[in-house]
Amino acid sequence: MTLDPQVEQYRAERERRRATPLYELTLEQARAEDLRSIQDAAGDPEPVASVVDTDARGIPVRIYRPTEEAEPSPVLVYFFGGGWTLGTIDTADAICRRMTNAAGCVTVAVGYRLAPEHRFPAAVHDCHAATEWVSQQDWAGPIAVGGDSAGGNLAAAVTLLARDNGPDLAHQLLVYPNTDHGADTPSLRENTDRYLFNRHSVAWYWDNYLATPDDGADPLASPLRATDHSGLPPATIITAGYDPLRDEGEAYARALSEAGVPTELTRFPGMAHGFFTMFGVLPAAAQAVALAAARLRGAFADHPHRAGRSG
Repeated sequence: MTLDPQVEQYRAERERRRATPLYELTLEQARAEDLRSIQDAAGDPEPVASVVDTDARGIPVRIYRPTEEAEPSPVLVYFFGGGWTLGTIDTADAICRRMTNAAGCVTVAVGYRLAPEHRFPAAVHDCHAATEWVSQQDWAGPIAVGGDSAGGNLAAAVTLLARDNGPDLAHQLLVYPNTDHGADTPSLRENTDRYLFNRHSVAWYWDNYLATPDDGADPLASPLRATDHSGLPPATIITAGYDPLRDEGEAYARALSEAGVPTELTRFPGMAHGFFTMFGVLPAAAQAVALAAARLRGAFADHPHRAGRSG
């Protein structure tokens, strides 16, 4: 594999500026830089029919609608990335707008609690509670969960909770997700580049998220470690070739497939971690979003339409 020329250009610019990795900044600095860099790479936000900020059982959510029509619509509940440590609803604004338009669904961004102030499993429980809240709204048709990076990890964890506790889910969209704390994979060992997301980034995020390393064995932290993956919703998993999380994301795709879960895995070979939300500068990001949206449209069409479900 070779790094995509546009990703190489992005990396070279970071090296020219001697950009400091997020894990070497203070928490406040890292959060500000993460938001700035994501917004810069996403380009101009797409317009949608409406955007409403509200509250889901004490959890902030932002609801994006593709049309002004009020009848029940398919819903993507989206969890932003940021290693459970960085990120806000604003971080996910551009991708939520894009997914709303591309998939023709309502998208709900969830403002879950962050570590290290609120460690595992606070974020998981917030994301599941918000998904339950969505399922009880009269405007909610079939529901999918999704997210990128730590958001993908949270989406996978929510499907494990929802399988046993509800609500019914139509699909899971996992974009380069963390799936196994303590993983020792070739992609983790190989990705050490200071100017791209690397194994040190991964370790820093896990250290912030877990109260103790033992928590990493919990399937809600490491979905790959669940003893049973059967009965989970169909999955779309997207990975990047130059990403320390590549191998564990692809291992999760295999685990789901082996458990009988319909799973589509797509690797973007020349891409690095984070590319999915960089559609302002990377054409491959637009391709990945289009792929994800097509899978969601198919899942919503195949799923029984039930509005106002309780979970």
